[in-house]
Amino acid sequence: MNEEADLLLSMAEESMEQTIQFLDKSLSRIRAGKASVNILDNIRVNYYGTPSPLVNVATVTIPDARTIAIQPWEKNLIKDIEKAIMASDLGITPANNGETIHLAIPPLTEERRRQLTKQVRQEAEDAKISVRNARRDAIDSIKKLVKDGMSEDNGKDYEEKIQKSHDKFIKRIDEIAADKEREIMTV
Repeated sequence: MNEEADLLLSMAEESMEQTIQFLDKSLSRIRAGKASVNILDNIRVNYYGTPSPLVNVATVTIPDARTIAIQPWEKNLIKDIEKAIMASDLGITPANNGETIHLAIPPLTEERRRQLTKQVRQEAEDAKISVRNARRDAIDSIKKLVKDGMSEDNGKDYEEKIQKSHDKFIKRIDEIAADKEREIMTV
């Protein structure tokens, strides 16, 4: 029974860790007024009839803190890349010199900063819900094991371990969200 309970605990922690990784990835796409290649993650370019991620058809670099440079691997892709950027929700107009596309990242307005911090809080809340669900599922499974013959003391010990993991991950989510909010609000 203890092996089963250990497995439940490790599965719950793995689920919580995946939630943290997903949150990190989601927050990296929120631009904080600085250039970041991650804001281009969702852009797909029509490459010979197939929608392909931008990073699969071009080299993306950051020459300075407020500029992203996109160097297509094939010159004929420049127009397609520009169309994909214009069609996206980035809100940035691309400029090209015939060989390279430059995206100038505008400084964020106060109102936009507030919107982005709300978005960060929502992403963090979604992550917390996911962690709580993992805790609930694990505790329900432990209670089932207690019904099936595990001692109640053992069951309570595992419930405490699950709760401690939950608390640790919730704290990490709060820290990650606070760091991102600080980054966004820094002018």
